[in-house]
Amino acid sequence: MVKAVRGTKDILPGDIAYWHRVEAAARDVLTRAAYREIRTPIFEQTDLFERSIGEATDVVGKEMYTFSDRGDRSLTLRPENTASVVRAFVEHSLYAQGLQRLWYLGPMFRYERPQAGRQRQFHQVGVEVLGSDSPRVDAEVIALAHQFLQALELDGLTLVFNSIGDLSDRQRYREALVSYLTPYKADLDADSQDRLNRNPLRILDSKHGRTREILQAAPSLHEHLSDDSRQRFEQIQQLLQDLGIAYRLDPQLVRGLDYYTHTVFEIQSDALGAQATVCAGGRYDGLVAQLGGPDTAAVGWASGMERLILLLQQHGAMAMPSLDFYVVSRGDRAEAQALALAHRLRQLEFAVELDVTGSAFGKQLKRADRSGATACITIGDTEAESGSAQLKWLASGKQEEVAQSDLLASVDQLRNQLSAASNSAATAH
Repeated sequence: MVKAVRGTKDILPGDIAYWHRVEAAARDVLTRAAYREIRTPIFEQTDLFERSIGEATDVVGKEMYTFSDRGDRSLTLRPENTASVVRAFVEHSLYAQGLQRLWYLGPMFRYERPQAGRQRQFHQVGVEVLGSDSPRVDAEVIALAHQFLQALELDGLTLVFNSIGDLSDRQRYREALVSYLTPYKADLDADSQDRLNRNPLRILDSKHGRTREILQAAPSLHEHLSDDSRQRFEQIQQLLQDLGIAYRLDPQLVRGLDYYTHTVFEIQSDALGAQATVCAGGRYDGLVAQLGGPDTAAVGWASGMERLILLLQQHGAMAMPSLDFYVVSRGDRAEAQALALAHRLRQLEFAVELDVTGSAFGKQLKRADRSGATACITIGDTEAESGSAQLKWLASGKQEEVAQSDLLASVDQLRNQLSAASNSAATAH
């Protein structure tokens, strides 16, 4: 038996309602904020990610799915989507159209150890705003992330917020951090020892016990921020307070990708254990120019859909989409009429399931009872002869014979009957 590749997961019909809910919430919240959807290719030239994410990062060094195609070009399955959006922004000269508020959703790929909420093929929904360095835009994208998660009715979430300054600030801090950590090099975990000269700020993310102890007395990044960077940081904090969005400052939050500047943030859950981050992002003002475009300020975030769905599943099962009619038939003529009736009802925007098994009426009617439909339409030889159908309201058991043509002609009346029957059934439960 051939199985799914390790680190990938089938999304089965029983789970799809959770995915639809996340996708619908994102589309609703972001579209109402005048963000436009963008879709980029799943694979890109490897150089795009090496230049944008940083060759010294774990993503590029250890986690990318890279391969050569038949033209001997090095291609990579996208490990994240910000670089792809920026590449599209530059390639199609979107900067000539003014400020771009964009959003996306889709699969990403990283070679990581699979666990709950983290797969090698995973899905993200995210936003990117390109063309403004205003602190208000930082506050807006954070507020939209907050609103998106509120729309999913998730609780136990905490916004963690920091500033990593500009390139000059970080260079000063990098020198101070390396100077502090070098005498402790032998006591650091292996990954942190490797990062000490390549990407020392990533050591701040270490979860290793002894490394965390050493970091407690490390110099603070905030001490190395310029006056402008510090003022910007304070302004964004005030804007978040004005919006009523609570946050916690974490001076050791740096994020793992090289392109970040100034604002970085995460929204964390208290219900996911080690994989606590459900949304993360920040500002990346130098990336557009780095990838060949004009000097353009930018900020954005991405949210892992698998982790959001884990949280939704903890709240209980999602209701399946409601079904208006379940259509039962038996006999050649009756089955042809049932198909035509189901098709026409669907065209009229009713939700209809057609039983195509051809099994005995008793078995079909049992399936109708289990389907969750509001009503069952039955056509047998007698009904086929007269052009009628048996209409049974499943909650009450009330049944009547109706002409098929009347069902299709009295659409408003039929909708009112369905609404009344659904409300009655809900009240009874």
